[in-house]
Amino acid sequence: MQLKKLCKPFILASLLISSTVIAQTQVIYNANGYTPLYQGDVQSFSTLVIKNGKVVKVGDDSLKDSFPNAKLIDAKGNTLLPGLIDAHGHVIGLGDNLSQLDVRGAKSVDEITTKLKSFAENKQGWILGRGWNQELWSDTRFPTAKDLDKVVDDRPVVLSRVDSHAIWVNSKALKLAGITSATKAPEGGEIIKDEFGNPTGIFIDKAESLITQHMSAPTKQAISDSLDAAGQHLLSLGITSTHDAGIDKTTWQVYKERSEQGNLPLRIVGMLSAASPDLTEMLKAGRYQDASSFMSIRSVKVYADGALGSRGAALIEDYADRKNHHGLMLETQAKLEELFTLSFKHGFSANTHAIGDKANKVVLDAYKNVFKQTGGILLRNRIEHAQIVTPEDIPRFKTLKIIPSMQPVHATSDMHMAEQRLSDDQLQGAYAWQTFLKQGSVIAAGSDYPVELANPFDGLYSAITRMDHNMLPENGWRASEVLSREQALRAFTLGGAYAAHQEFKIGSLEHGKWADFILIDKDYFKAPLDEIYKTNVLQTWIAGELRYKKE
Repeated sequence: MQLKKLCKPFILASLLISSTVIAQTQVIYNANGYTPLYQGDVQSFSTLVIKNGKVVKVGDDSLKDSFPNAKLIDAKGNTLLPGLIDAHGHVIGLGDNLSQLDVRGAKSVDEITTKLKSFAENKQGWILGRGWNQELWSDTRFPTAKDLDKVVDDRPVVLSRVDSHAIWVNSKALKLAGITSATKAPEGGEIIKDEFGNPTGIFIDKAESLITQHMSAPTKQAISDSLDAAGQHLLSLGITSTHDAGIDKTTWQVYKERSEQGNLPLRIVGMLSAASPDLTEMLKAGRYQDASSFMSIRSVKVYADGALGSRGAALIEDYADRKNHHGLMLETQAKLEELFTLSFKHGFSANTHAIGDKANKVVLDAYKNVFKQTGGILLRNRIEHAQIVTPEDIPRFKTLKIIPSMQPVHATSDMHMAEQRLSDDQLQGAYAWQTFLKQGSVIAAGSDYPVELANPFDGLYSAITRMDHNMLPENGWRASEVLSREQALRAFTLGGAYAAHQEFKIGSLEHGKWADFILIDKDYFKAPLDEIYKTNVLQTWIAGELRYKKE
């Protein structure tokens, strides 16, 4: 029995690398290759040599003559980049979203209800969907349950806002959940009510649980299916590694089981959800890392405030478009300090969602206090989003060694709405990527999918232009914060790797690192700006294995 236990990890780890890769050196040649260097600028190359799933070296095409027995693979002149890393997404949410009602981009309530009516015809039980955004409608007020009742009144309907910080439900869902005018929102949540005090069907942040607690929890098989669906989608976009921002116990179990079976679709860095009632149990199980760096779990996702679009982001001053409203803190500073202390005690870093300037300030204060009392400053803790930060708080990220984990596409998605929600003073430290880099902070870039589309080339385009896809506003929104092409690529590769303690394993194509790379149909460094977001991924490779090929 003991012998079997000793052998099992080796056998399972070896499954992650095919025998073909182990047996033969591979040479990818005739490539237009670029890689950022961990300590250096971007290196150009045309040949990549791989052995045992790892990079041997890069160089010019004469390199292939040094490996006469290698398997030669012609890149056909296409651009080759390191595999892209999304440092903030929601894997199972993305997989779920691919099978639910998608109303992203809908321009009116009528457009949504038309889609809902068609979708509901072939569905039983709870009807779930995602993506509505009232800021895109001519009437930007929140919708109501009655709007949904017109097309579905016999089954509960729950539609998540695009940012997941609000849900819109029909009257059947209200009835099943027992929601009445007397129902009070939990701390950190809000029930939108009409002038008579009746619930309208909109629940913000922690109030969502009043509805969602009545929905059945997904099975392990459902989670595994969503993982596969999301994985295939991410691979098609050139993402070889993703950080999953907040996983529950069942997902944690599925991830470890799939890791041990050696059949994860891509690399995943899982963050335990601080909202999970099983957090302590998961922490006590310890950090998790498999031998081939496909699965890493060593951080906790903490939630400090809501989102800007639903006016849940916690602000120091009033919202410009809602007087006497400052948003929602989902946790007190004392609770944040308690969660940080618990995480650090078990060797886990804390990655905290903070969007508004008040939330960022409170979170920074909480980190500072806990660092003084218990340590933990070297764990590479993060603030997720760091969207609206006061100029005086930005330097504290560097002092406290906090990594700003930011999503460039949020700036271009939010810019018009942010101008309405916030005053110019409040926007001074908004989406301040270049300011963070100039002070020496490492930015870990991502998309926050499925809140935004997962395509990293959308994010790269937003980072280097701060424009929408119509190239507006001219020269970019608050253009002093744009990134160079090299800075943006580094944020989507080595930045994410560093934030996961993996900068010596992935993130660039340097000797000894895993050979994760992509072939694309445009030259990222030379293509016109308006072509970058149109980039197509031709192939995606992980550890020297082809995982995706465009048909």
